[in-house]
Amino acid sequence: MNKKIEPKEWWRKLCPVGERIHLCGDLPHPHYDSEAAFEVLTQWVNAGVTHIVDVRGEASDAVWVAAHEPKITYDHLGTHDNGGAQDFRWFDQGVQTIVAALEDPDAQIVVHCHMGINRAPSMVFAALLELGYGIQPALNAIRTARPISGIIYAEDAVSWYGHRNNWGETEIFVASEEVKQWHKDNPVDVGWVISRIRIAEMETV
Repeated sequence: MNKKIEPKEWWRKLCPVGERIHLCGDLPHPHYDSEAAFEVLTQWVNAGVTHIVDVRGEASDAVWVAAHEPKITYDHLGTHDNGGAQDFRWFDQGVQTIVAALEDPDAQIVVHCHMGINRAPSMVFAALLELGYGIQPALNAIRTARPISGIIYAEDAVSWYGHRNNWGETEIFVASEEVKQWHKDNPVDVGWVISRIRIAEMETV
């Protein structure tokens, strides 16, 4: 990864991926800094965002967003970020939510977790597969749009997609190996990225 990229500058940067889907980190915590949270939310609104898909298991801003931008549809589909496997039901819910929202031609969706490194990019990867992207084109689109994306749950996503589409075990294995190879060819130092954002996070609290 190019260390000239400063992760904190990408943390809450709205990154368009694919058709009307955006990736981002979360809103600044309204409890600590309501003004900063409102500023980021306003940026999303000005970009045309109509739907928020929040995949953090540890927090939700649904009530605060509803109070400030009630026209935005907020879906909270929280999950862990401990490096373990993601449940297929999480991908089912998230992809169904994203695809259904896109049926509205005016919809713009932001998918976010806390830092926008693993959970949200992995969910968007699953959605892109469902929307017809190939494995590498989908991963490349995410990494190009958001260079700090680790997408560490991409193997879970491709396994979910394979089972969803009745692939055989060999086909799923080959697809998983393709994801592994892509990660080897396109490494990101996720630990370094997280550490840089943690520093910025402590400075703002």
